[in-house]
Amino acid sequence: MNNKIVIATRNKGKINEIQDLLKGFPVEIKNLDDFGTIPVVEEDGDTFDDNAYKKSSFTSKILGLPVLADDSGLIVDALGGLPGVYSARYAGENATDKENCAKLLKKMEGKKNRKAAFECVISIAVPTGAALTYEERCEGLITDKPAGSNGFGYDPVFMFPPLNKTFAQLTKEEKNRVSHRGKAMMQVQEEFDKVLIWINQHMPVFKQFSCSD
Repeated sequence: MNNKIVIATRNKGKINEIQDLLKGFPVEIKNLDDFGTIPVVEEDGDTFDDNAYKKSSFTSKILGLPVLADDSGLIVDALGGLPGVYSARYAGENATDKENCAKLLKKMEGKKNRKAAFECVISIAVPTGAALTYEERCEGLITDKPAGSNGFGYDPVFMFPPLNKTFAQLTKEEKNRVSHRGKAMMQVQEEFDKVLIWINQHMPVFKQFSCSD
């Protein structure tokens, strides 16, 4: 039985969250940093689903292993759904989290409608191209200024009303219970035994050949 899954990211925040959520399962979790240099996937899809599948299937074919990829982002009502699939590069291709948050808050100046939502799509693919998909959403509000030092991305400016805290003010355990990625990974957790069976049913069988004179 295949007991390895690669998380298709080098983002330390995502890696830590997903590793915590899969802790205790009979699987070895790897990430892209374990494999040196591999081709970069261009995230040019129109939806989170497009990008998640593109990352998981491409990386799985390159490595020959099952791959879990997520694509997620922030949807802001007053900005017509932006930054959306451009969330990670909202302030530019190599923008930092701080720069992205700063641009968002600038764009939101004077806006009365502060409604927003984080969306996440998780794709688990094998080298044949077959994949499983999970998706979730978390509703919240954009704050007037950053608050909190935990998490990553837009966490300091995303208020979760039921707890009256930004994501960056939540503990890791609190965030995993309520966040878009946490809830999507809970779906994976709930049927992970079936996921492992599905992976082994769909993984290609690599034939071994002996060398002879």
